[in-house]
Amino acid sequence: MDILQSLLSGFATSLTFSNIFAALVGAGLGIVIGAIPGLGSVTGVALLLPLTFQMDPITGIIMLGAVYYGCMYGGSYSAIMLNIPGDAPAVVTALDGYPLSKNGQAGKALFTANISSFIGGTIGIIMLTFMGAALAKIGLMFGPAEVAALVILALCSIGWLLGDSPRKGLISTFIGIMLSMVGIGLAFGQPRFTFDSMYLLNGISFIPLVIGMFGFSQVLEMMVNRVDAAGLMTKLSLRESLLDRSEVRRIIPVSLRSGVLGNLVGILPGAGATTGSFLAYVLEKKVGRHGAEMGTGRIEGVAASEAGNNAAAAGSFAPLLSLGIPGSGTAAVLLGGLMMWGVQPGPMLFQNSPDFVWGLISSMYLGNVMAVLAALAIIPFLVKLLRVPPAFMIPVIAVVCVVGSYSVNNSMFDVWFMLGAGVIAFFMNVAKYPVAPLLLAFVLTPRLETSLRQALDISRGDPSIFLGSPIAATLLSITLLFILYPMISKLVKASIKKKQLAK
Repeated sequence: MDILQSLLSGFATSLTFSNIFAALVGAGLGIVIGAIPGLGSVTGVALLLPLTFQMDPITGIIMLGAVYYGCMYGGSYSAIMLNIPGDAPAVVTALDGYPLSKNGQAGKALFTANISSFIGGTIGIIMLTFMGAALAKIGLMFGPAEVAALVILALCSIGWLLGDSPRKGLISTFIGIMLSMVGIGLAFGQPRFTFDSMYLLNGISFIPLVIGMFGFSQVLEMMVNRVDAAGLMTKLSLRESLLDRSEVRRIIPVSLRSGVLGNLVGILPGAGATTGSFLAYVLEKKVGRHGAEMGTGRIEGVAASEAGNNAAAAGSFAPLLSLGIPGSGTAAVLLGGLMMWGVQPGPMLFQNSPDFVWGLISSMYLGNVMAVLAALAIIPFLVKLLRVPPAFMIPVIAVVCVVGSYSVNNSMFDVWFMLGAGVIAFFMNVAKYPVAPLLLAFVLTPRLETSLRQALDISRGDPSIFLGSPIAATLLSITLLFILYPMISKLVKASIKKKQLAK
């Protein structure tokens, strides 16, 4: 009852004209920033943070919070429309979103992404409202050893679950791990695989890599298969893009379970929306009715990814507010903003600054509604973009790829690297090697390296720390089952066949 009263008082604080306007502006800016390849939520919040210092702290954090989950909405747009994920979590959305777009169902994919994002975000906010402190305590149970075990499980499952061939998926995963190792080592500060190039000292930038492998490779594919691209012009209409009742019923359960899982992942320090999006997709692929067809253009895949990443974004606020521990890169930027305003997150925040906390939580409900309304309003304009002839779309997408890559570091090296990555990805697609495992491994490996080094430092080099933790031991056992499953399955099938022949 106290929580509901506090929430109502928070709505009294947030439902003022200035705060509603801040939420609307933040959501709109977040959608635009999220849709632009090369920006993303971390960059968007960091760029807008100085603008909020002159605002009231509650209004400022409301605006930045709306930018954060607006970016989660917008990241899916370029992934679905152009096969260029706006940020890392949208890589998973592109697996089914772009095939839907190619089949003339871009509108359905966009509607699915927005509705699922809203459901996932709402689940995350509700869980934050009623279980924020408890969720933060769960997050504290995941130390470096547990996070390392979780990432190892994710890396081992990527190759098996994404793509038609586990062998090819594992090869792509291995390439992604190797690419992530380029640059100054996180543990000892020594250059690795830089080939004496100053451009590689900071490692390979994610944005040029993802733009090349998704965006520019798509330009090459459209140039080779122009008939398929032209088919979009005749297949697409807004009325046909609306979800019917049966399709809504298909995505609701997916969004609910993905939202719960994504929220639990979001509270883990450093896990972030990318991990939440991927694990939600994996869960749906394993337990969903149409899991075997995911990756070919299923709205369930889009729903799982978008609900997972939005719920994870909301979940990252639990450790931020309750413990002062950011659960993601964007939450770390928000933590800096809170400290600039003189607000110290931690266990006493709910007692010392209840107006601020509950004003923020209530504004998340408001911002989530604003974001979905703004996102749905944009869909008719986005749908019309696919009526543009391929002869115009190809150079436009190519320019977007070049500008997006150059804008990261203002370096032509990134542009050349993007072009090379696009050519490699094109031939990978021709040979049926999945690109998504490579990119996801590239994102997850630095987190694994950091957590692994921290765990070994804590134990003074004793690897038994991974077996002494029940959570880490359980996750590693599941990983071992993933590795041994093909062998066990093959032996069981051979035994059954032998018995049948004996009869």
